[in-house]
Amino acid sequence: MGGLEFVVIAFFFGLSAAIIGKIKGSSFWLWLLIGTVLPGIGTLGAILYRWERQELRRRCEECGNVVALHDQVCMRCGRDLDWPREALAPRSAR
Repeated sequence: MGGLEFVVIAFFFGLSAAIIGKIKGSSFWLWLLIGTVLPGIGTLGAILYRWERQELRRRCEECGNVVALHDQVCMRCGRDLDWPREALAPRSAR
C-alpha cells in the first residue's frame, strides 16, 4: 500500500501547485505536472513564481498583438520584438 499512498500525496501536491500557478496567471497543466513529479518542491516553486498578471505588456508594431514585456517574439506574427519605448499597464491594473 506504500505506492498508492505516495501517488495520492503526489497528486494533491500537484493539484495545489496547479491551483497556485493558475491564480498567478500561469498554466494549470504545467504546474500540475511539476507539482506531481516534484511533490513539495513544485508547490514551493509555484508559490515563489512571479505573478504573470502583474507583468508589464507591449504591443507588436506589425500586427498589434499585446504580449508580455519579456517576450522577444510575437506569438501571432512571429516578428522579433525590440525593446519598446513605452510599456502598457499590466492586465490587473485595467
